[in-house]
Amino acid sequence: MASSMRSLFSDHRRYVECFRRFLYNSTEHQCMLEFMDKQLPGIIARIGDTKSEIKILSIGGGAGEIDLQILSKVKAQYPGVHINNEVVEPSAEQITKYKELVAKTSNLENIKFAWHKETSSEYQNRVMEKKEIHKWDFIHMIQMLYYVKDIPATLKFFHGLLATNAKILIIVVSGTSGWDKLWKKYGSRLPQNDLCQYVTSSDLVQMLDSLGIKYECYDLLSTMDITDCFIDGNENGELLWDFLTETCNFTTTAPPDLKAEIMKDLQEPEFSVRIEGKVLFNNNLSFMVIEA
Repeated sequence: MASSMRSLFSDHRRYVECFRRFLYNSTEHQCMLEFMDKQLPGIIARIGDTKSEIKILSIGGGAGEIDLQILSKVKAQYPGVHINNEVVEPSAEQITKYKELVAKTSNLENIKFAWHKETSSEYQNRVMEKKEIHKWDFIHMIQMLYYVKDIPATLKFFHGLLATNAKILIIVVSGTSGWDKLWKKYGSRLPQNDLCQYVTSSDLVQMLDSLGIKYECYDLLSTMDITDCFIDGNENGELLWDFLTETCNFTTTAPPDLKAEIMKDLQEPEFSVRIEGKVLFNNNLSFMVIEA
């Protein structure tokens, strides 16, 4: 690994911009919204049965766009029932955006919001220390398990917080995605980083099986348009390269042989498809539903 290569997470502002470009160039959010529309109503069908209040815990809720979609489905399923929505999110910037979104969104009556600026591990430690074990009716962990050090312990802890009929929804990249192949093949040659680990639904399946936790898994197709990555000097392409490799300024700091190898691979069928002149990276997502 070249000494000049450094993790993208060492430059927060660049990471945020790379992530913004990723969302813009991918069908990530559309894929999640499709799942919320088609599958979520059936999943949450019984979480609030005979309950006067539904308690929802959002782990890594980000800026709240997907959270509010989830809340709208719960509200439709249980009209008039009070919803207590607590959010665990380490980024103050994201919490501010979330609050702004709530302020300008209608139809949120009967929903009480609370935000905790902390990581899931910090939340876990706080709950354990206070010995105040609240039970939840729905817990969701969307694209956040990459940032947890001990994933099996985290899964076991949150599974232990489920009330009667409750569910956990986890969204991670699929074991069938291009990410899985990219990480397995090149992870050891890219900057190591203790903030983020490579994990896909295939890894979670093994962990949940060994914990004896029951789950269902749904895979949805998603792509990311990486065409700009193959245009020299294209700013959007360079930011997408950084996001793909989790490396700051990858195109200018990576060893030429590594760059050439990844560039060639990303155009291969196991990573991407070509449609109408575009190179679409396989960004398939897995939606894993865990039962109490």
